Amino acid sequence: MRNIIKRIIHPIAKIGFKTYFSKPRKYKFENVEAIVHPGVFPPHLTISTKILLNYLKTQSLKNKTLLELGCGSGIISLFAAYQGAIVTASDINPSALQGLKVSSSKSDLHISIRYSDLFENLTNMRFDYIIINPPYYPKEPKNIKEEAWFCGSNFEYFKKLFFQLPEYVKKDNCVLMILSQDCEIKHIESIASKNNLSFKSILEKKVVGETNFIFKISINEEFN
Repeated sequence: MRNIIKRIIHPIAKIGFKTYFSKPRKYKFENVEAIVHPGVFPPHLTISTKILLNYLKTQSLKNKTLLELGCGSGIISLFAAYQGAIVTASDINPSALQGLKVSSSKSDLHISIRYSDLFENLTNMRFDYIIINPPYYPKEPKNIKEEAWFCGSNFEYFKKLFFQLPEYVKKDNCVLMILSQDCEIKHIESIASKNNLSFKSILEKKVVGETNFIFKISINEEFN
């Protein structure tokens, strides 16, 4: 029934979504605000970003190094910087990076903003926290905007991510990824496993019939 309702609502929602986000929109969480430009993943109508933000509220971030990998609007980076973290934000979308630059300047928050396709321009860096809100629908993205939603028809995003990620997963850091029940979690986990990575669910949150999971990613001890 849930999938039937989504199929009925989706075409209508898509039109309204496109119209509403045809110009910059603000997104605020507590005392920080991001300007979301057209073509940038908007956190307004999804629940994953807010779940991550609420989780980070429970963490002691002061003086911790944090990477938001694929930052989109950058609201997570802004909030982490406001909480005292030393923040790096990366993305492949120039509009996202420019928007975050403006938002961080207006909020007087220092964030190291980098253009990077996953970890390609982040080599030899170490982070206490790595936050990943990935694209997970298996479809080929047609443009930079769709890169935020689609991971490739054969999950190419995850294959590349999990190939690179082991270098950045340490015993004393926290690598977090949020996934929805709507995606193929088991298949994504299997790709991680092939790269000696394991998932541990540390939070499960259901909102309006959709369940999201925050996973902590670790090196599979069996291979150490």
